[in-house]
Amino acid sequence: MLSSRISRPVCLVGLGLIGGSLLRDLVAAGDTAYGYNRSTSGARKAVSEGYDVSDDLPRVLRRAEEDNALIVVAVPMFAVGAVLDQIAEYAPSCGISDVVSVKWEVYAEIRKRGMEARYVGGHPMAGTSESGWNASRKGLFERATWAITYDYADQQQEKGQPIDAGWIELFTDVVRMASATGAEAIPARVVNHDHAVARVSHLPHLMALALSVTGDNGGILAQSLAAGSFKDATRVAGTNPELIQAMCETNSVALSEALEEAIELLAEAHDTLSQDPPSIRELAVAGNRARRRLEARTGARRESVSPVKISSRPVLRFHPGSPGWVNQLRQTESTGGRMEIF
Repeated sequence: MLSSRISRPVCLVGLGLIGGSLLRDLVAAGDTAYGYNRSTSGARKAVSEGYDVSDDLPRVLRRAEEDNALIVVAVPMFAVGAVLDQIAEYAPSCGISDVVSVKWEVYAEIRKRGMEARYVGGHPMAGTSESGWNASRKGLFERATWAITYDYADQQQEKGQPIDAGWIELFTDVVRMASATGAEAIPARVVNHDHAVARVSHLPHLMALALSVTGDNGGILAQSLAAGSFKDATRVAGTNPELIQAMCETNSVALSEALEEAIELLAEAHDTLSQDPPSIRELAVAGNRARRRLEARTGARRESVSPVKISSRPVLRFHPGSPGWVNQLRQTESTGGRMEIF
């Protein structure tokens, strides 16, 4: 039988849209979960709604250490290093995960502090343009994909060294945590993750920003005529600019590569539109085919950035630590498959 029960309490550090929604889901699933929010007003609002939340980070982390909790870092990238320093001081033996939208930069901070054997990264591909505790809600991750990293195990195997049993337990709990929210866990090493999300998450933010400015430059009439296609394409431009900066600037290399490819496609469209007769057929056909391939693999769902149908992905059902399990993760990553733990 598929297990979705987490073996330890979960401590959320940061209770904005993602962290707050995760806290709501875990509590609703019957798991023990509590957290820290930097905003005192946000923390008080969460408490008024019945959640176990504090604005005192050292106190929350000391409690996590006593509970041997799984600490989930849910702050913007620019704040990750400071949070990890606090964890090192107040919760030196706890397992760590995160929900930050880039993974290489987080892993670099983890390695800098020698925390690799206590860390399993994560990134739920879900969200809205809103932020803060008030934007959080139950069910945000239902049927969304949740990337989960396994670089420590991959590197240990490459070196011919054993994988720490505590890390295997941590990996298991992170997968179960994702499953408890209704998400689908997908294995992804940090570099592969960042190259993928540069194309399907970070580039769309840049395109939405550029499209918003272009539309706005059309004046009042253009704004008045803006309908569904424009509003859908620019939705994520409503995200807090600081969050967009943190997301895109920390994945600059992979994003620059994806942006260069998109610019080339647009430049080609510009050139063919300037011909006599004008044509964008090549881009229109290629884009339509690409979209149909996406639709064949994923299910349309308004609330999630990268939602999936239950039957849309190959499934790896496995027991972490069993023979060949890391190779199974690599194979599943190569096919974009999901994980289920028994």
